[in-house]
Amino acid sequence: MDNIARLYFGFTSGFYKIYSIFYNGRFIEPICDDFFRYHTLKVFFVYLCLSKFIQMFRLLVATSMLVAFMSCKKDNKEYYKQTADPAIYHQSVKALTDVIVHDIFSPPVASRIYAYATVGGYEAIRWKDTSYQSLAGKISHLPPLPVPDPTLEYSFEMASTITMLKIGKNLIFSEDSISKQIDRVIALYKKTGMPQDVFDRTMAYTDSLTAHIMRWSSKDNYKQTRSFPKYSILKDPATWKPTPPGYMDGVEPSWNKIRPFVMDSASQFKPVPPTPYNMKDKNSLYYKEAYHVYDISKKLSDEQKAIANFWDCNPYKLNVTGHVMHATKKISPGGHWINILGLSCIKSNADFAKSAKIYAYVSLGLADAFISCWDEKYRSNATRPESVINEFIDPEWLPLLQTPPFPEYTSGHSVASGATAYILTQTLGDNFSFTDNTETEFGLESRSFTSFNQAAQEASISRLYGGIHFMPAITNGMDQGKNVGEYLINKLK
Repeated sequence: MDNIARLYFGFTSGFYKIYSIFYNGRFIEPICDDFFRYHTLKVFFVYLCLSKFIQMFRLLVATSMLVAFMSCKKDNKEYYKQTADPAIYHQSVKALTDVIVHDIFSPPVASRIYAYATVGGYEAIRWKDTSYQSLAGKISHLPPLPVPDPTLEYSFEMASTITMLKIGKNLIFSEDSISKQIDRVIALYKKTGMPQDVFDRTMAYTDSLTAHIMRWSSKDNYKQTRSFPKYSILKDPATWKPTPPGYMDGVEPSWNKIRPFVMDSASQFKPVPPTPYNMKDKNSLYYKEAYHVYDISKKLSDEQKAIANFWDCNPYKLNVTGHVMHATKKISPGGHWINILGLSCIKSNADFAKSAKIYAYVSLGLADAFISCWDEKYRSNATRPESVINEFIDPEWLPLLQTPPFPEYTSGHSVASGATAYILTQTLGDNFSFTDNTETEFGLESRSFTSFNQAAQEASISRLYGGIHFMPAITNGMDQGKNVGEYLINKLK
């Protein structure tokens, strides 16, 4: 527009000058040049104002049409048919698992994250179906939770997913990753055509529910244990000592100080003591248990090696090449079972509420299983097979798997697997066959099972094949875990 205006002005001025010079064949001094320029500028100004007015008018019309279109657009009254799909919840739990792997949380800490996040998710969705009851009261220290207005409409599926993610975000390090998942979830729910007032009301409810769960979590002694003393190495050869290649400090030696979720105390399901240490007598039971680990490691089949690697679930495996050391991040034992839970819910066509309930139950079971297990680990403080075999049987021996940095008895895999298998069997049924693809993203092939108990048995025996546990830690650990799971199911009925 400005370029056109300048051309117009130049043309007008030029025309006047030509006219003034050749009018009547005589030279005429353009003494009125300023007069013509004045009127030319006036015309230009009017033209410019008119152009701007036209532009503003067009913008006003376009805006009015947009407003009219938006006001005429109808909300989708059947948006709930789309929000009822639990796929978004399963995907969001997986997103939380991915962050837990990335942030390298130990198995006990990871179980705590899952527990609080999924309890929040369950407490939101339970309002969708009155047959589902609050965990408040059943978990004695969980106060009554915020109640949605019964006269107003909410999307409880949306509340469940976002509450679970928001709680998880408060408990991990990589908050940006969870924020991105929350944004994706919000975008998906908006696309359903959910009425704006329902959306706003639901978001407000997620905020109140998240704040409630976080206040509850702040009283479980977790923050206090961050400053408790580290594990102290003892001279007693029967006690645990750091192992190669990282010689890392003992992980979470004060985890039994964490408030249990459903159990009455960390020691409620205290197992029988481990076999008394005795490596001086080759006929002793302890020596035989140690030699059994050594002997079986020398003749492992390819299938046994595959089993050990599939259930390794070492969140922070150190890889050493010469003088160079780097770490590989992998899923935790609890995260592995959470993934099995998800794929099993999908296979059984469990609806949103049932899926969220099973996530909460299994997560609570895992959390209490690790509290129970860690209570025994640092009470018995038993040394690992690698330490005794290197000292008394074969100084060059190495286990197939890397020895975890905490005491041997009982096996964390066994306790966690025993508890989870019991809970899943009670909620999804016995003889539930499934294919576990959890480890495919870590380069391992899927494995198939005929039941949750079979999977738990394999997860437990994998620790013997891996060379990192004696058999009593495995068998007694399974019983310990089953006791935790059975107690949870009975208490939360």
